[in-house]
Amino acid sequence: MSSQEEILNDGRFSCITRDPRFWEMPEKKRKVKIDKRFRSMFYDKKFKLKYTVDKRGRPVNYTSTEDLRKFYALSESDSDLSEDDSKEYTEKKKKKKKAKPKGEADS
Repeated sequence: MSSQEEILNDGRFSCITRDPRFWEMPEKKRKVKIDKRFRSMFYDKKFKLKYTVDKRGRPVNYTSTEDLRKFYALSESDSDLSEDDSKEYTEKKKKKKKAKPKGEADS
């Protein structure tokens, strides 16, 4: 760490500590806020890919939803939707699709 301090105290590099371009991005600003219209991407099977190997061929147990949660966040008004709620939401959608319309009758 002493070498780090020496670099920051050096006159040639002292502007780095004051320049906002080199500051670390705050945790709250890192993730892109997603509207409630797009919240299905967190739990819908169409957006989920399971990786078995990484880009170098090593075996991994990894899904694309982890990437989505890493880079995207629900907006403040939609953040109350938890994983349990999302599972219930998908179950309700499935039930609606399976239910027959009232106009049709069995023959």
